[in-house]
This record gives sequence, C-alpha cells and structure tokens, in this order.
Amino acid sequence: MAEDKSEAAWAALMALAARPGAAEIRPLFAADPDRFARYSRQTGDVLLDFSKTALSDEALAALLALAEARDVAGFRARLFAGAAVNETEGRAALHMALRAAPEDQFSAGTENIMPELLAVRARMEEFTRAVHEGRILTAKGERFTDVLNIGIGGSDLGPAMVARALWNPDAPLRGHFLANVDGHAWAEMQAKLDPARTLVLIASKTFTTQETMANAALARDWLRAALGEAGASQHMATLSTNLAATGAFGISPDRVFGFRDWVGGRFSLWSAIGLSLALALGWDAFARLLAGARVMDQHFRNAPLAENLPVLLALVEVWHVNGLGYPSRAVLAYDERLARLPAHLQQVEMESLGKRVALSGAPLQRASGPVVFGEPGTNAQHSFMQLLHQGTTPVPVDFILVARPDHAHADSHRKLLANGLAQAEALLMGKDAAAVIAEMRSAGVAEAEITRLLPHRVFPGDRPSVTMLLPQLDAFTLGQLVALYEHKVAVLGALWGINPFDQWGVELGKQLANVILPELSAGVVQKPHDASTAGLIGKLAALWPEGRA
Repeated sequence: MAEDKSEAAWAALMALAARPGAAEIRPLFAADPDRFARYSRQTGDVLLDFSKTALSDEALAALLALAEARDVAGFRARLFAGAAVNETEGRAALHMALRAAPEDQFSAGTENIMPELLAVRARMEEFTRAVHEGRILTAKGERFTDVLNIGIGGSDLGPAMVARALWNPDAPLRGHFLANVDGHAWAEMQAKLDPARTLVLIASKTFTTQETMANAALARDWLRAALGEAGASQHMATLSTNLAATGAFGISPDRVFGFRDWVGGRFSLWSAIGLSLALALGWDAFARLLAGARVMDQHFRNAPLAENLPVLLALVEVWHVNGLGYPSRAVLAYDERLARLPAHLQQVEMESLGKRVALSGAPLQRASGPVVFGEPGTNAQHSFMQLLHQGTTPVPVDFILVARPDHAHADSHRKLLANGLAQAEALLMGKDAAAVIAEMRSAGVAEAEITRLLPHRVFPGDRPSVTMLLPQLDAFTLGQLVALYEHKVAVLGALWGINPFDQWGVELGKQLANVILPELSAGVVQKPHDASTAGLIGKLAALWPEGRA
C-alpha cells in the first residue's frame, strides 16, 4: 500500500510537470505580487528564496504530498534516532551528533555515543589549545606556524573549503591542504613550508587510502630529513581509527584522533577530521561552526515539512530533475571566500546521490542526482553563464549572497551583490525580441543589422534559481549553510528511495588502480584489459622508461 501511495504521488507530480507552461516562471510573478513573501523561508541566519522557480501552489502541494507518501518525516526520525539508515552497510548516519551540545542525546542503535564523542572533542580542544599556547612545541622548541592536512575526498574537501572561507590574518596558524597524489602538488606545497615549523596531520579513517598514504610518506621523509626520526614524530598527528597502522607509521597514540563508522567521509568535517580547522582558525571558531550546524539540525529535526528549509530545497531539486528534466545545477557563491564550496558540494551531493538502483536493488525508474558544478561570482559570469542564459537546456542555479562583507571596500561589495541579483533576475526575465529591437534602434543600429542580430540577442528567460542569503559569513552562519545542504541530501535519498550514505562507485577505480600500478612499474601488461587500456600502458612504458621500479 505504501508503494502504491508513493507511485500515485509521483504520477500526480509528473502530470503537473507535463502541463503546457509548467516550466514558466514569469507568469507566476505577474499573477502574485506577494510571491517572494510566500515562496521564501528563514531559519536562523539563512534566508531561502525559492520564488524564482516554476513552482505553483499546486506543484508545491504535490511535492509535499510526495514527501508525505515517501515518509520523509519517518526517515528523518530514524536518522536522528541512530537507526541503520545506511542500509547497504548496516550503519547509522550520525554526523549530526558531531555538533551536538553536551546535553543532547544521540545513540547508534542501542549504544549511547555521546560520552565517546565528547571525549574525542575534549582531546581535540586540549591539543589545539596546547599548540596555540605553546605547551606543544616543535622539535626545536619553537611554536608551530603552519598546519598541513594530508587527506583526500571528505578528509580534504570540507576542511579545505571551511579553512578558506573563514581565514583571517589573525588566525593562529596557516592552514594548508594536500590531496592529489600528483607529485607536483607536493613539490608546490614544500616550497611554501618550513619543516621545522609545520605540524602535519594525516587524515585517513583506515590509514590505507592510497593517495593519502603516498603523500604522508613523502611528508614523513621530508620531516625526517630536516628533524631526524624523533623530531619528525613531534610534528605529526593522525585522524584515524587504525591504531596499529598509525603506530607502525611512527605516530604516538596520544596524537591519534579517531571517529566512528557512522561518520561518512563527506560529512566528517565536524569530527576529528576538523582538527586542521581548529588548529588553523582557533578552537572557538571551530566550536561556533559546530554550533551553527546544530541550529540547522534542530530546525530540520523539528520544523514541519512545509516550513523546513532542507526539505523545501530537496523538493525544488525533485521538481527540476524529475519534473522538468534538468540534469545539472550550478552553485554560484557571490563571496570569494566560498570559492571551494562547489567542490565540497560536488562530493556531498554527487557521491551521495549518484545511484542507479533503489534500496531494494531494483533499477531506478526515474533520474536521481544531478551534475553539480560552480564557481564564485562574478568569475562565472565570464565563463559558463553564457550557457545558462542562452543554452538549449535550462540549468537551475543556487545563488549564495552575503549581505555584510568583512572588508572595508563597500563599493566593491555593492558591485558584487548587484551582479548576483542581476544574474538571477536576468535568468528569470530574459530579454524578448521587442526589448532587443528597441535597444538596438535606440543605439542607431540599421534595420537590416537588427534583423540579422535579433535571434542572437534574445534571452528566453524562465531559467530557475534559488537564492540563499546570509547576513555575514562567519563560522556560525557557515555551519548552518553546510548543514542545510547535508540535510537536503538526506531528504533526496528518502524521496528517490536510494541510500545517500554509501559510495560503492568510489571503490572500482581504486581496485583497478591497484592492478595497473605494478604493470606500470614493470612496463608490461600482466592482466587482461580492454585494448585501449592495454595500449596506453604500453605507450606510457615507452614514453617514461625511467618510471619502471
């Protein structure tokens, strides 16, 4: 019966989306002068404006009916209760607990996880404060000036994004992030750092991630060459659960900070993985980041679905992906400090929602996660915005605006905000033929030239966007924004009937790389491959013979 109800809700939604004019937005504004007020919501410091989408009252009601039919509220309750919502791996997904206050209660199944969680957080705080206060010093008895986080994926993208967003000239340490196994990345990083003043964090839950461990070995050798074996160990700490492996690597147990398997990598910046943030930004900033995320957690957990920002953001995505057939979405943050937010969201969303089978294992009958991409505004206006304005397929946009800057250049910030607002309005309104003709005639363009250029200068409009507005960008507001997107992903998992907390697709490439690596070392294909891969291995061996081990 539940499945029948769900399919009926999907059918009702798709019928609305198939109506003529269902993708048009401008008529909705013409008919409703209060559309902004009715199609925007605020919680905490985040204002969500979804009025510039083609959602009518009827379509929104159908989406909310779908959320009810898919039991989003029940899924939300199970998520916060610590049920094994990661069904394929039999785990809870309790990243919300990582930003919990001491008085909050979280359990994974029947296990109360709060004592362990708070103990790890206390160890992180003590370590951070000891470094900043000079109670933990370098091998030469000096204060650390830099912290280098070596990780990849969730052990890099989230922390690197937050560190850039919240950097300020008074930060206690300079934060650096090394992810790519490409030796050029390490060579560039070395040029920036003094091993005698650098604290190295190695972030890998299993302590077996190939790229991370390759870079960690390079960093350890770099430290040993400058400081000796004992000195190097004073400059390293790990974010891992594998005590045997970290010990074998030369890390003292008191320098190992763990986290549990109910923390997914792309949701882990709030855990011990965030130690680089605490060190680079200060413990108080990290605590404010957690507190901001907790505000969004409480809103998501308690607000009715019709007033719930993560739920509404997810429903807008369903309308665009499934209803209107838009396969991608752009994220445009009009704040340079959020330059790495699109990369973080690519992992949070695409690794979570890039699934082709339902929880039952049956093939999905409808599209799931879209392609996510983005750049800071106004850079994007001079690259891919042409396609968004005049391309053949509309691309929905998330605009992120920050009202108050942290600099004194008011005119620059006004220009930045004006551009963000203008791009959203231009996508909505477009420019019709009459306006183009009037504009060119006013400029004195000849009639024949007007006729020739007219098709090229018309903008179709009715291109959807949502806007998120923050009063300022700080640790507290950023925590709210990132948690909003995390919960949106969870809701989409429930709506599409997929598991947003596993990532089996990440593993296949890793497995094949382990097969190909010894072949590159030997310069000989030893296992069966497709003809292209086998041919490329041979060409590489010929072009780089010194690469053979």
